[in-house]
Amino acid sequence: MMVNAKIEQLATNVLQACREAKLTIATAESCTGGLIAGALTEIAGSSDVFDRGYVTYSNQAKFEMLGVPLEITNGPPGAVSPLVAEKMAEGVLQKSGAKIAVSVTGIAGPGGGTAEKPIGLVYIAVKKTGHDITISECKFGNIGRAEIRSKTVQIALEMLLSAAN
Repeated sequence: MMVNAKIEQLATNVLQACREAKLTIATAESCTGGLIAGALTEIAGSSDVFDRGYVTYSNQAKFEMLGVPLEITNGPPGAVSPLVAEKMAEGVLQKSGAKIAVSVTGIAGPGGGTAEKPIGLVYIAVKKTGHDITISECKFGNIGRAEIRSKTVQIALEMLLSAAN
């Protein structure tokens, strides 16, 4: 995976901060399809803090792999919601034993958007064991699938870095 210099530096900083704080990392990704895990594991030596990544693209995968209830992904509030981002992050910590987790769910496009949930709407959650969850709502707009995914990775890494410090 080719990562840009900014994302590479952020990933390096996240790994270093987690090393210093003795934190292991796990990821749960929907709309980014593993790009956050890819950015972290692109850095040599990441295996000392990166534990695992879940790509849970479907609602069924979110349920089976992370324990996200189907009634919240299939019904209101829906898969693209702060509640699902929260449940994904909590599920990652429970399933992995990692000490810090990031999760993302959103609509990268070019299809799938609605008036209520437009293309470019992404929720990112970071949960560190023993701390409150942090959830960000990102409204990138219809700037293109690749750009939405790239910006999501960047913000997710920034949130991980903040939580690790």
